[in-house]
Amino acid sequence: MPATPPASVELAVVDRNGFVESRHVGVAVVLAPDGTEKLALGDVTAAFLPRSSMKPLQALACLSAGADLADERLAISMASHCGTDRHAELARGILQSAGLTEDDLGCPAAWPTDTASRDELVRDHGAPSPLRMNCSGKHAAMLLTCVANGWSTADYLDPQHPLQVHIREVLERLVGERMTTTAIDGCGAPVYAMSLVGLARAIQRIATSSERSPFALHRSAGALVRAVKEHPWTIDGPGRPDTIVIERLGVFSKMGAEGVQVMTAPDGTTVALKMLDGSNRAGWAVALRLLERAGALSAEAVADTLALLPLTVSGGGGVVGSIRAVV
Repeated sequence: MPATPPASVELAVVDRNGFVESRHVGVAVVLAPDGTEKLALGDVTAAFLPRSSMKPLQALACLSAGADLADERLAISMASHCGTDRHAELARGILQSAGLTEDDLGCPAAWPTDTASRDELVRDHGAPSPLRMNCSGKHAAMLLTCVANGWSTADYLDPQHPLQVHIREVLERLVGERMTTTAIDGCGAPVYAMSLVGLARAIQRIATSSERSPFALHRSAGALVRAVKEHPWTIDGPGRPDTIVIERLGVFSKMGAEGVQVMTAPDGTTVALKMLDGSNRAGWAVALRLLERAGALSAEAVADTLALLPLTVSGGGGVVGSIRAVV
């Protein structure tokens, strides 16, 4: 069953001139570098949908099925990007390497979420495109995997398609749970219910993998993490939260819609959280504070990074409060 308010804890508040205006409750788990459960806030065994925080697992599954991806193209395969020209060109390049075009993408057409890119597109009389949709890199990687295996591309999002069956099997291996509930994500791809602690285990296994491992899946995971850390702009976008966290702290970070956030610090300490109200605005603050609390990040480094994130509350054109973690 999904987590409920009685099985959750307060993770963050929004204050305006010192008055607590809103409260965010949810569940969170912290894994120590050795994989043991260091802290559990709320029922971390309850089922939830990880949304885009599941993308590292999907990208790794594509690699394990033969997708030929490296560097920026590999990084964007697990991105929730903001649709800049650079992002669109990367996704287009993956498709071209498979002999495909944006017409083969199964994700919806979208405007860039990056304001400057959207404004420029409007001035040029452009239109929404699947390449601008934040999941286009993931979809391009999925299509590349299909071509590499001779699988059909027209129905690649069907949960029973060989690609999706393979992805589900890899997820079950990494998460350590059976995927018994399937839903459809905003981009049209299958998304599976799992426990928060299961997602944390999977992310930690990926984020701490070595390219020198004797196991192929771990080598691929190591390459994925290196690509993300070397090209953090691909994951979100310049000046955007996940990109900032990766650039400044070397943390492997991935947001998921509806209030999901995962992070792994350089020492392997891993956080996963879910806000019950579906808001993402406090997720980065809570995750970073939990990594600080676990001793994986310094208080100074966390404070400096939080200052760059969209955590201020405005009033009359000035800053009158903040979104802050209470864990």
